[in-house]
Amino acid sequence: MTLRFATLGFCAALLASATTTALAHPHVWITARAEMVFSPEGKVSAIRHAWTFDKAYSAFVTQGLDTNRDGALSPEELQQLANENTESLVEFDYFTIVKANGAKQPFDAPRDARMTFENGEVTLAYLLPLKSPVAAGKVLSLEIYDPTFFVAFAMADGKDAVVLAGGAPKGCATTISRPKPIDVGQQRNLSEAFFETLTAASDFGVQFANRALIACP
Repeated sequence: MTLRFATLGFCAALLASATTTALAHPHVWITARAEMVFSPEGKVSAIRHAWTFDKAYSAFVTQGLDTNRDGALSPEELQQLANENTESLVEFDYFTIVKANGAKQPFDAPRDARMTFENGEVTLAYLLPLKSPVAAGKVLSLEIYDPTFFVAFAMADGKDAVVLAGGAPKGCATTISRPKPIDVGQQRNLSEAFFETLTAASDFGVQFANRALIACP
């Protein structure tokens, strides 16, 4: 199977060819969880993502992957897809923005990509390291969103949608803010041609960003 992550143009073409009815964005929905990983020195060194895709996309993306035909999808059967999906995210900076005292932080290549299938949904998990660990004493912010709004990210319910790893200094606190519910009717007023002009540099999707603020003493 070729590269099949949702934001890639070929996938949009597949979805468009599946129906003659104009589709409003977003086309794919993801429920996100994140863990802020701390180094032994108490610095934030990485984000561990876990993204669960909607059932329609999950069914599409896993077609033909049950290679042993046992009626189940094992992590081993999904490993190539997990690797491809993770590698394809570099163009969009992994839909992730981390800032320390307002300064955007660059990432290293992702690691430990893994995918599971449960209750009709695939979950992609991977580790996204920062190029340089950030001191926890700084105010950190985490944003997750797709600038083209092909994918709609929704942070999981509850305070544990963004958690701090065990090495976090005492007294750190996390505040999560979620975007307003998406008005699908309003999105239908925007043409597919409009969305086709959006790129990774666009700011349209920022209005749908999920944010977490991490403050440490």
